[in-house]
This record gives sequence, C-alpha cells and structure tokens, in this order.
Amino acid sequence: MNATLESAFAFAQAQVRALIAAYPADYYPMYTVHGKFGQDTKRWTHWCDGFYPGMMFLFAEATGESFWLDEAVKRSTPLEPRQYDRAVHDLGFLFFSTHLRWLELGGPEAHINALLDQAGKTMAMRFMEKGQYLRSFVEPASLFIDIMMNVGTIFQAGLRLSDEHLLAVAHRHCETTRRTIVRGDGSTSHEALFDLTSGECLRQSTHQGWRGDSCWARGLAWSLYGFTRTYQQTGRALYLQTAMANADYLLTQLPGGGVTTWDFDAPNQDIDSSGSAIAASGLLDLAAVCPDPVKGAAYRAWAIRSLELCCEQYLGDKTPGFEGILNGSIYHIHKNIGVHEACLFSEYFFVEALWKAIRPSAKPIPAVVTPYPEDSLPAQFKTWVDGPTEEDVASPVDGATK
Repeated sequence: MNATLESAFAFAQAQVRALIAAYPADYYPMYTVHGKFGQDTKRWTHWCDGFYPGMMFLFAEATGESFWLDEAVKRSTPLEPRQYDRAVHDLGFLFFSTHLRWLELGGPEAHINALLDQAGKTMAMRFMEKGQYLRSFVEPASLFIDIMMNVGTIFQAGLRLSDEHLLAVAHRHCETTRRTIVRGDGSTSHEALFDLTSGECLRQSTHQGWRGDSCWARGLAWSLYGFTRTYQQTGRALYLQTAMANADYLLTQLPGGGVTTWDFDAPNQDIDSSGSAIAASGLLDLAAVCPDPVKGAAYRAWAIRSLELCCEQYLGDKTPGFEGILNGSIYHIHKNIGVHEACLFSEYFFVEALWKAIRPSAKPIPAVVTPYPEDSLPAQFKTWVDGPTEEDVASPVDGATK
C-alpha cells in the first residue's frame, strides 16, 4: 500500500466531484487558466473530450459506486457521433478512455462493439498508401507520434472482426512510425513529413517540441505507451522492443525517476508533468509484460517514484483554489496555452497510472447500476445505418496544432 498514491487518488475523486457540481453536464474541461476551468476556449479538434468521463469510469471501477458510472455514461454517449469523425486522428483518445472502459464494466456489448468497430474503420481511412502511415489532422503529408495512441482502435476492430485489411493498415503504420519517428537511441520526434508523390520520408519535424531533432517528452511518452499497447494487442515482439527502447531512453534522462521537462533537449527546461503521468502509466503496463525481470522492476520503480514526485510537488492541493488534479502540465508551450496548468490528458493518465499502481490484484465488482440497453440510447444513434449525414460529421478543423 502506498499512502501517497492512495491519497492522491482520493483527492482526484474529490476534484472531479467538484467539477461535476460546478459545471454543466455538456462541459468537457480541457485545461485550466490560472488554476480554473471554464476559460479553456481554444480546443481545435476536441481531442480531450473523452478524458473527463474516462476518469469517472476509472473511479467506477475502483469504488463500485453507481454515481461514477452514471456520470461517466451521461458524458460519454454525446461523443458517439464521433465514431464517424474523419477530421481527427484521436479516436483512441475519445473511445478507449470511455466506451472501452464502459464495455469492461458491463456496458451494452453489441452497441459498444459496433461503435468501436466503426471508430477503427474511420481511423483506417486516414491511411496514406504512399508512405504507409496514418496521416495527422494537420495535413496529408504529416505523421504524428500521437497517432500511436490511436492506432489501437484499428487493431481493436481488425482483431474482433478478423479483418485482414484493417490489421495490415495498423501494422504498416506502426512499422512506418518506428522507422521514421523513433530514433536509434529510443528517443522520438513529434512528426515525420512525407513526399506525397513518392511516399519518401523527407524529415522529422515538430509542432510541440523544441526542434525537429529534439525529444519532446510527451511525444516520447505517447510512443512508449502506444507501442506497449500494440504489443499487448498483437504480441509482435518488434513493438515490445520499441517500447523498451523508449523506456530505456527515458530512464537515461531521469535515471532515478522524476518529473519530465517539456523537451529533454531544450535549453529552457520547463517542467511538464504530463510527460511523467503518461510515461508512468505506460511503464506500469510495460513492466508487466517485459521479459527481463530486472528491467521490468526498474520500469515499475521509475513509474512509482515519478508518481510520488508528481504528488509531492504538483498535486493540485498545493495551490489554494486549484480546480485540477495535477498542476505543472503544458498543453502548447509555443502558443502559451495551458502552460504550468492542469491539462485533461495529463489528468486522465495521471489518474489511470495511480489506479494501476494501487489497484489490488482482484478488481472490485461494480455495484448494481442503472442499465443502459440500446433502447435507452438517443434515437439518432439507432437510426444511422450507413453512417451519418454530412451535417452529422464534425466540420474540418482549422490549421491549429495540438
């Protein structure tokens, strides 16, 4: 039992309860401004909307309280039209944090599986044959490391449906990402840019990091976590090796565990606690599947120590009136948005990592909760047969980056 992490998990529940009471049900927090939500206006693709109900699903699993499951479902069903959203590369962020967790807690199986299948098919439509990658939301020539956190939707659908085309698309994207973004030392770039005519990778680039050849910490964490999950889904050793290379590089940067900076190579070493939160969650998964017990123990020890340091230095209870859970995160340093604040991607993966670290081996059985048969779902979700109309699909995003 780790009292520091247990206390932080309880604090997280209190903070989310307070948000539920303070803001309407159709509000999806994204980042704080001076410690307060409700002013987070620049959202672009709404890629974080699943993380708020996602935390509620985690609390439902941990406590068995019907309150958490009911609140999570209330905020997850409005996201369902986005299973058809071709404007984004973030369907894993949206639906693995919500509907996949709902399914694991006994949600309506047929409905959720159909939604996850469609999300995977929609993600696969981003595939660029010349280049063999899933394009980012920015432009067709762009591959983001973030997509490693979302390619799992294609594997989810491909494996359930035994769809060889979907599986091939997902594997090719992972292989291209490994070749063009993950470097020989295990560090990562944020982006790779391709020639659309030949499919050749032209160069590494970045929107969030210091330079194209530097290592943006959150991107490294996306890679570590994403390749670990693709290994868990597929059993391919190459993906495990890539995740371990990412992890080994991380441990060389912070050998004793710690709170990540926004970019390991930047002269301005601003803290970005989101990198630690995401990496810790990924490392706890990696430790469980690592074939080397010594390395596995090191990965888990780093994750636990990093979480403890985040709690000691950046937990929201250190700042009076702070509405978030974890302070010290950075949304976009170059645009000065969500800098040294709470950011929902950080909140969610911090809570997820805490739960992985303190969860007993035998999960509690959720309490009896309100049933959610398909007949209780909004009518629009039941009437789509061949997909939504053009008006139902999210409009194209602007040129902003995330």
